[in-house]
Amino acid sequence: MIHFILGGARSGKSSYGLELAANYVAKGDECLFVATAEAFDDEMACRIARHKIERAALAWKTFECPLDLSQCLTKQAKDDRVILVDCLTLWLTNHLLNPSSDWSQIKADFLRVLSTLPGKIILISNEVGTGVVPGDPLSRRFVDEAGWLHQAIAKLADEVVLVTAGLPMILKGQ
Repeated sequence: MIHFILGGARSGKSSYGLELAANYVAKGDECLFVATAEAFDDEMACRIARHKIERAALAWKTFECPLDLSQCLTKQAKDDRVILVDCLTLWLTNHLLNPSSDWSQIKADFLRVLSTLPGKIILISNEVGTGVVPGDPLSRRFVDEAGWLHQAIAKLADEVVLVTAGLPMILKGQ
């Protein structure tokens, strides 16, 4: 089962994903949290520290996976487990900023792996395609790549939810 949750900054998408994962845990599944953020500046380091404290109360296993997401999911996915990945746009950013990353191959591998995983996968990502076209080449590439990634995942996902102002809107699934 693949759940894909999209939303803007501070839209409530992560909270929605955490609630969804908690529902699976209440039914007996183990939960893993996969964080993709890297602390490139002090503000992001503070965010990461805050999120670690918040997640510690959940007693879920946490994996930090800024680049090798396909490998992590392949290794960790199993039938009685829910894996929450937060978030795909940070993962994309990590690759776009890494000169040795071959994004097109990494994306293709991820989509191939995603379609074969056992268990429940919850993917969270920032919807960035509703704003203006960015003014610089890297930002335009980021928006393009995020949009294409989202479209491909939405095709594979069993459920796609857009969260706005804390309200989930089901785009695909139940």
